[in-house]
Amino acid sequence: MSAQTPCEMTLLVQADFDGELDASQAATVEAHRHACPVCRAAYEDFQRVRENLREGDLYSPAPDTLRHAVTARVASARPASLGPRATPWGRNAASFGVGAAAAAMIAFLVIRPAPTGLIDEVVSDHVRSLQPGHLMDVISTDRHTVKPWFDGRLDFAPPVKDLGEHGFPLEGARLDYLNGRPVAALVYSRAKHQINLFLWPVDRADSAMQVAERNGYNAIHFTHGGMSGWVVSDLEKGELTEFVTLWQQMP
Repeated sequence: MSAQTPCEMTLLVQADFDGELDASQAATVEAHRHACPVCRAAYEDFQRVRENLREGDLYSPAPDTLRHAVTARVASARPASLGPRATPWGRNAASFGVGAAAAAMIAFLVIRPAPTGLIDEVVSDHVRSLQPGHLMDVISTDRHTVKPWFDGRLDFAPPVKDLGEHGFPLEGARLDYLNGRPVAALVYSRAKHQINLFLWPVDRADSAMQVAERNGYNAIHFTHGGMSGWVVSDLEKGELTEFVTLWQQMP
C-alpha cells in the first residue's frame, strides 16, 4: 500500500489536540479531521501517545554519571563555608544559588521539543515587535509600573517579575495577540538581545520547558502557575533556558 500524502493541516490538528486553538479554529480543524484520513490518523497517534504517557511505566533510575554530574553542579554553587556568623541574607543567597543550579540542571534534563502549533506565530510576533516603535507600549524597568499598566487592558493579571539582578532586566511591555486572544508581552533584555515573554492564563498543570528553533530564533514553551508562556529571542538556547528557570523561581 502506498504511503499517504502529507496534509498541511496536520500541525493545526496537533495544536487543536493541545488545546491551543480558539473555539472557531477548533471547529474548523475538527470538521477537516473527520474528512481527512491523514489528519484523523495523526489525531489517533496523539491520543495513543498521551495514553501511554499517562498509563505506562516511564520510571527509569538515573545513571550514576548523571547523579554525579548533578551533585557536582550543586556543590560548585555552594559556598565553601557560611560559618556561624553568616547573615540571614547570606544564607538565603547561598540557598537560592544552590537551588538555581539544581533547577537549571534539572530543567536542562527534562527539556522536550516544543509543540509546533504556535511556534511560527510566536516567532513572527517577536520579529514584528523588533520593528521601530513596535516593541513596547509601556517603557519601564519597574515591575510596579508595568503590572498596573495591564489593568483594564486584559482580562487577567500577568505576573511581572524583575530579573535585573540576574542579568535579564525588565524593559517594558505591550499588548499582543496570539492563539486567537489578547496576551501580555513582557520585554526583557540580555546585553543587546531582546527577549519577548508572551503570557496568557490556562487551566493546566505546570509543564516542563519545550524548546524549538525557527530561522535563527529560539523559542521555549512552558506552563507555570496557571499561565501558558512562550519565550522568544535570538539568545543562545542555554541562556534562554536560564531565563525561564529564573523567571519560574522568582515569586
